[in-house]
Amino acid sequence: MTPKEYHAHVYFDAETVDQAKSLCEKAARLFTVEMGRVHEKPVGPHPMWSCQLAFKHEVFGDVASWLALNRDGLIIFIHPETGDVIKDHTEHAIWMGQVCDLDLSVLK
Repeated sequence: MTPKEYHAHVYFDAETVDQAKSLCEKAARLFTVEMGRVHEKPVGPHPMWSCQLAFKHEVFGDVASWLALNRDGLIIFIHPETGDVIKDHTEHAIWMGQVCDLDLSVLK
């Protein structure tokens, strides 16, 4: 199965909000990436403040490798959109940096 889309969630806090916003804005300029809102509170299953980047399968390699090299200590959580939200956020997930516990109860 090849998902059509991926989401990368860039995690940050009050001290790194500008860094995260800059990273997401740059990714949106460099790639075919849709930048979501900058959430300065935990949203959905995410335990930290975050910003979502949505992108197609075709640019996954370019976007993921660029994020890995430019995250500068930020935590990034990447998952596919296969239709199985639990597996997408667990078994299929990729973490860059610290692995965080998600609140999966909001996905059920």
